[in-house]
Amino acid sequence: MESPSIPKFTIPLSCFLTLLLCAATLNPVFTSKVCNFPAIFNFGASSSDTGGLSATLQRVIPPNGETYFHKPARRLCDGRLIIDFIAMGVGLPYLSAYLDSLGTNFTHGANFAMAGSTIRLPSRIIPAAGGFSPFYLNIQYSQFEQFKERSQFIRRQGGIYAHLMPKNDYFPKALYTFDIGQNDLSEGFFSNMTVEQVNASIPDILDKFSLNVKNIYKLGARSFWIHNNGPIGCLPYILVNFPSAQRDRYGCAKPYNDVAQSFNHKLKEAIVQLRIDLPSAAITYVDIYSVKYSLYREPQKYGFELPLVACCGYGGKYNYSSSVGCGGTVTVNGSQIFVGSCERPSVRVNWDGIHYTEAANKFVFSQISTGAFSDPPVPLKMACHQV
Repeated sequence: MESPSIPKFTIPLSCFLTLLLCAATLNPVFTSKVCNFPAIFNFGASSSDTGGLSATLQRVIPPNGETYFHKPARRLCDGRLIIDFIAMGVGLPYLSAYLDSLGTNFTHGANFAMAGSTIRLPSRIIPAAGGFSPFYLNIQYSQFEQFKERSQFIRRQGGIYAHLMPKNDYFPKALYTFDIGQNDLSEGFFSNMTVEQVNASIPDILDKFSLNVKNIYKLGARSFWIHNNGPIGCLPYILVNFPSAQRDRYGCAKPYNDVAQSFNHKLKEAIVQLRIDLPSAAITYVDIYSVKYSLYREPQKYGFELPLVACCGYGGKYNYSSSVGCGGTVTVNGSQIFVGSCERPSVRVNWDGIHYTEAANKFVFSQISTGAFSDPPVPLKMACHQV
């Protein structure tokens, strides 16, 4: 099954050079040549989880992974995630989850992301109904701190595991990616907080985020690639659970998207401050929101259809139910029905009501990797610290 025809975003050479000059002027810590990232260390939630949830709290089951891996591959998607495309984009293998103890190779980095993770300590923990992961960002930072120390001890010790660990000089040269924050908003929404109350919590959430970035910087990180939050109000799990919310012209829940945009505005301000506080860091703010929202605004333009409807789900206008998820079973008229994939996930935006399809992830990566949606406007391959 072929993927939709996705137009490549091309930049004329003159414009490309202008972007680089602008970036170098505004942020002289950025390199002026193609980066050689030897490793990636990722922090986040389910949108970039490559095995954390599956290794610890909950097994990921079919039809997840069916499009590309032809097996669940420990991802909540029919195929690859944006972090997978990022790794490919800089010439590195897919990241192993830090918590995955079987067959893991950390030579070129590690993934600390965990489905359900938040920036702040969540009030409800999985597997409680509607709960969130205990592996919030502070814990992911602590795991990274331990990983850095123990991986080098293993390398010094030698033996069969030494070659599975990153070299010490990889840490300051690595790319540090972040895709987290949406679950902090979700936790507020599903805790009966008003939209205004969730919005008021954002400064504290981002204070916690900035603190973790600073702590990771202290451990030697210098190149940061930080995604903002996507349009949460366009996701079926919000549309189904908050049916009375005002809709925008594309069918998304406007108040919830407004909160996401407020988060993004304040995140951008926090990154400006981080650049002041961490003068040797190359910090790239990536506007995921705009790219993802374009899939709801003009899906046909990019080869997609039914952007508000889950591909793998069951029930109602949005093919989503909180009571039965992708890969589950539901009883209808006395018969058990498997909740499987739609016929053509390659033209769908949403996979399971919460996460995006591989086709959508690939589209998003094709846009953000150019630098056209970044601040400063540097492409992924040049988003590194000037050594």
